[in-house]
Amino acid sequence: MATSTTRPPTCEERHQRPLDLQTMRVGTRRLLAEDTELPGAEELETLTLRLRGHIMVAVPEVEEMAGRLPEDDTRRACARACVGEARMRMRLEPSAAPPARLAHAQRLARSVNALCDHYENLGGS
Repeated sequence: MATSTTRPPTCEERHQRPLDLQTMRVGTRRLLAEDTELPGAEELETLTLRLRGHIMVAVPEVEEMAGRLPEDDTRRACARACVGEARMRMRLEPSAAPPARLAHAQRLARSVNALCDHYENLGGS
Protein backbone atom coordinates (compact mmCIF):
# COMPACT_ATOMS: atom_id res chain seq x y z
CA MET A 1 0.00 0.00 0.00
CA ALA A 2 1.51 3.32 -1.05
CA THR A 3 1.67 6.13 1.42
CA SER A 4 1.72 9.75 0.45
CA THR A 5 4.39 11.96 1.87
CA THR A 6 4.44 15.69 1.96
CA ARG A 7 7.52 17.09 0.34
CA PRO A 8 8.84 20.59 0.74
CA PRO A 9 8.17 22.86 -2.23
CA THR A 10 10.88 23.04 -4.85
CA CYS A 11 12.77 26.24 -5.56
CA GLU A 12 10.65 26.83 -8.66
CA GLU A 13 7.39 26.29 -6.76
CA ARG A 14 8.43 28.75 -4.03
CA HIS A 15 9.33 31.43 -6.55
CA GLN A 16 5.90 31.16 -8.12
CA ARG A 17 4.53 32.41 -4.80
CA PRO A 18 6.71 35.34 -3.69
CA LEU A 19 6.73 36.44 -0.08
CA ASP A 20 3.96 38.84 0.86
CA LEU A 21 6.25 41.55 2.17
CA GLN A 22 3.44 44.02 2.74
CA THR A 23 1.59 41.65 5.07
CA MET A 24 4.80 40.75 6.85
CA ARG A 25 5.72 44.39 7.43
CA VAL A 26 2.23 45.34 8.64
CA GLY A 27 2.57 42.75 11.38
CA THR A 28 5.86 44.20 12.53
CA ARG A 29 4.56 47.76 12.69
CA ARG A 30 2.06 46.76 15.37
CA LEU A 31 4.95 45.98 17.70
CA LEU A 32 7.62 48.44 16.59
CA ALA A 33 5.80 51.72 15.96
CA GLU A 34 6.45 54.23 18.73
CA ASP A 35 2.91 55.61 18.74
CA THR A 36 1.09 52.28 18.95
CA GLU A 37 -0.79 50.96 21.93
CA LEU A 38 0.83 47.90 23.48
CA PRO A 39 -1.05 44.67 22.72
CA GLY A 40 -2.78 42.64 25.39
CA ALA A 41 -1.52 39.18 26.33
CA GLU A 42 -3.73 37.29 23.88
CA GLU A 43 -3.00 39.61 20.97
CA LEU A 44 0.72 39.49 21.77
CA GLU A 45 0.63 35.69 21.62
CA THR A 46 -1.13 35.83 18.24
CA LEU A 47 1.35 38.39 16.89
CA THR A 48 4.29 36.32 18.12
CA LEU A 49 3.00 33.19 16.42
CA ARG A 50 2.40 35.12 13.20
CA LEU A 51 5.93 36.58 13.29
CA ARG A 52 7.39 33.12 13.86
CA GLY A 53 5.48 31.91 10.80
CA HIS A 54 6.81 34.80 8.72
CA ILE A 55 10.36 33.94 9.76
CA MET A 56 9.85 30.26 8.96
CA VAL A 57 8.74 31.19 5.44
CA ALA A 58 11.30 33.94 4.79
CA VAL A 59 14.47 32.25 6.07
CA PRO A 60 14.70 29.57 3.34
CA GLU A 61 13.92 32.13 0.64
CA VAL A 62 16.58 34.60 1.78
CA GLU A 63 19.07 31.82 2.39
CA GLU A 64 18.57 30.38 -1.09
CA MET A 65 18.82 33.77 -2.79
CA ALA A 66 21.98 34.63 -0.85
CA GLY A 67 23.47 31.26 -1.73
CA ARG A 68 23.34 32.15 -5.42
CA LEU A 69 25.72 35.07 -4.89
CA PRO A 70 29.51 34.77 -4.99
CA GLU A 71 31.03 33.79 -1.65
CA ASP A 72 32.82 37.13 -1.30
CA ASP A 73 29.66 39.20 -1.93
CA THR A 74 28.80 41.49 0.99
CA ARG A 75 25.06 41.07 0.44
CA ARG A 76 25.49 37.32 0.83
CA ALA A 77 27.35 37.70 4.12
CA CYS A 78 24.81 40.19 5.50
CA ALA A 79 21.82 38.07 4.48
CA ARG A 80 23.34 34.95 6.02
CA ALA A 81 24.05 36.82 9.26
CA CYS A 82 20.42 37.96 9.32
CA VAL A 83 19.23 34.39 8.76
CA GLY A 84 21.44 33.16 11.59
CA GLU A 85 20.13 35.80 13.96
CA ALA A 86 16.51 35.06 13.02
CA ARG A 87 17.06 31.35 13.67
CA MET A 88 18.67 32.11 17.02
CA ARG A 89 15.71 34.29 18.02
CA MET A 90 13.31 31.50 17.04
CA ARG A 91 15.06 29.15 19.47
CA LEU A 92 14.77 31.54 22.42
CA GLU A 93 11.88 31.26 24.84
CA PRO A 94 11.07 34.34 26.90
CA SER A 95 10.06 34.15 30.53
CA ALA A 96 6.36 34.37 31.37
CA ALA A 97 6.67 38.01 32.40
CA PRO A 98 4.74 40.32 30.04
CA PRO A 99 7.69 42.70 29.46
CA ALA A 100 9.92 39.76 28.44
CA ARG A 101 7.24 38.43 26.07
CA LEU A 102 6.85 41.86 24.48
CA ALA A 103 10.62 42.29 24.08
CA HIS A 104 10.85 38.84 22.48
CA ALA A 105 8.05 39.66 20.02
CA GLN A 106 9.74 42.96 19.15
CA ARG A 107 13.02 41.14 18.42
CA LEU A 108 11.14 38.72 16.16
CA ALA A 109 9.52 41.71 14.42
CA ARG A 110 12.92 43.28 13.78
CA SER A 111 14.11 39.97 12.29
CA VAL A 112 11.07 39.86 10.00
CA ASN A 113 11.79 43.41 8.81
CA ALA A 114 15.44 42.57 8.19
CA LEU A 115 14.54 39.41 6.28
CA CYS A 116 12.12 41.43 4.14
CA ASP A 117 14.86 43.98 3.43
CA HIS A 118 17.29 41.25 2.40
CA TYR A 119 14.67 39.55 0.25
CA GLU A 120 14.12 42.82 -1.63
CA ASN A 121 17.84 43.59 -1.88
CA LEU A 122 18.54 40.15 -3.30
CA GLY A 123 15.97 40.56 -6.06
CA GLY A 124 12.76 39.26 -4.52
CA SER A 125 9.63 41.16 -5.33
